[in-house]
Amino acid sequence: MDLTSLADFNAVAQYGGFGPAARALDRPKATLSRRVADLEDALGVRLIERGSRRLRLTGEGLELHERTRGLMAEIQEAGAALASGAPVPRGRLRISAPVVFSHVVLGGIAARFALAYPQVEVEVVAEDRIVDPAEDGYDMVIRINPSEDERLIGRRILSDERWVVAAPTMSIPAARASDPAHLPVPSVMSPAAAASEPYWTVRTTAGETRSLAPTPVLRLSSLLMVRDAAVAGVGAALLPKLLVERDVAAGRLVQWGVDGGPPVEIWALYRSRRLLGAKVRAFMDMLQDLLSPERRAA
Repeated sequence: MDLTSLADFNAVAQYGGFGPAARALDRPKATLSRRVADLEDALGVRLIERGSRRLRLTGEGLELHERTRGLMAEIQEAGAALASGAPVPRGRLRISAPVVFSHVVLGGIAARFALAYPQVEVEVVAEDRIVDPAEDGYDMVIRINPSEDERLIGRRILSDERWVVAAPTMSIPAARASDPAHLPVPSVMSPAAAASEPYWTVRTTAGETRSLAPTPVLRLSSLLMVRDAAVAGVGAALLPKLLVERDVAAGRLVQWGVDGGPPVEIWALYRSRRLLGAKVRAFMDMLQDLLSPERRAA
């Protein structure tokens, strides 16, 4: 496959047509058309639908564009780095991250990164679904307690824990000999948690272990909404420390204890078959620096 023809095809797909690509690249439109035709002949497939007023990629064209545009950007980045003598972060950086982590942590870090590296176009997508970096076009994904995936490698950037919290007007139920094994408590939960976590095993701030039976008063799909409802006094909630530690410090919430389950690990991951470009490496380094225990404690 001729890389020059592939680069021209990706430019036509990116800019939405031969004319816009020719103007953006300052290249003759006829040259781009010929290169794309040569690529189609070499592959034996049609990549672009001719005859329509707007550019339309065929199924094969869309697949080729999605699978190669990131690689072509990395090749161009590597060439620019060699030419300048130093790997300068540049190009587009797409990141998928969980909603709570994005709102509480990642937005501020992305802003600092954008100021430090103005040649990088950063796009952060806040979503809780498990994306496929290759198919969805992401350079990096942030995952909580990720499963083993031989296609992804990366670094653990943060350890967290889950706290049972409630408004100051509520108190953790006192354990007595006559009480049931699981102490009922009004709670705010997500629908998924209400189905999968019938009990909370909590290490209290006094060093005791309590088993609480959360009774959902309100079900909310977003942990951000769950936090707001807990602050309003609707019920207790089991939430990430990074989401509620400021509310506890300010007195808006009281920490009843720490969830007794396994630790929460947050990882930044990228595709193992992909070169670690300068922009990904720089963002990874900034994540580790700003989220280090020393910086968070400062």
